[in-house]
Amino acid sequence: MKPIIRLLLAACLSVSTVAGAKEPVVQDGIAVKPLPSYRKLASEEQLEREAALQYNDLMNRASAKKALAPANHPQLVRLRAIAKRIIPHTARWNPEAAKWDWQVNLLASKQVNAFCMPGGRIAFFTGILTTLNLTDDEIAAIMGHEITHALREHGRERAVKSTTTQLAARLIGAGAAAYFGVDPRVTDSVAQQAGQFVVLKFSRDDEREADLVGLDLAARAGYDPRAGVVLWQKMAALGKRQPLEFMSTHPSGADRIARINAHMNLLLPLYARAKGVDVAQLPAYRSTGLPN
Repeated sequence: MKPIIRLLLAACLSVSTVAGAKEPVVQDGIAVKPLPSYRKLASEEQLEREAALQYNDLMNRASAKKALAPANHPQLVRLRAIAKRIIPHTARWNPEAAKWDWQVNLLASKQVNAFCMPGGRIAFFTGILTTLNLTDDEIAAIMGHEITHALREHGRERAVKSTTTQLAARLIGAGAAAYFGVDPRVTDSVAQQAGQFVVLKFSRDDEREADLVGLDLAARAGYDPRAGVVLWQKMAALGKRQPLEFMSTHPSGADRIARINAHMNLLLPLYARAKGVDVAQLPAYRSTGLPN
């Protein structure tokens, strides 16, 4: 076998190894990827220290700009009360979460966004609360979603996958240029685009996992998982244009709603148990509309 062919096969194997990692496992009725096998290659303490430094830097800069909500801000009090109910259920999805230094903060910004960094450092932007006119159940759906990204270590996994995929793509491009005698700049560009589609697919899978695990957390904490459906209906109602799903790091709203509804037979009993009633006794979910 020619050396160039061996190079191409090795590169393809590298991509397939990253893309096909481990088979999903079913936990609490939800199919999730196992936590990354390479997660212990780096020190948990070091990663959490780095995340803490980044989070603290962001909070300090927000404070300097008077954009960090004080502890008595009604919306921050509300967020922390919701987090207090969700956090006790997080260790079932990652045992390390029991040792995390959980924090919740609110930033004054029109952005419709929220995040949770490794180690349980959560931040919401005021824009997501006011623009979507969120109920507590809908906040819990978002918070559970963002917490899941940290619990399932999606950020770390995505970084490793992206690096490996792009390296393999470059090798494929270089190999194809040498073998077929074409401009390496052309093959490199094509290979890089192909590699990027693989990374985007990983991102969409992470989002789907975060939707369902996040609602599992919210339901166990006593928040209505049907809020997840209304949340994505509200997002769609914003009327913002979004890229085609296969070009996006996020699934379409319709895809997310369908998956949530398909798992409602698992999520509603958790919510009912937390409320101390039978599923049949649950009232219809009531939301709020978008602000005028």
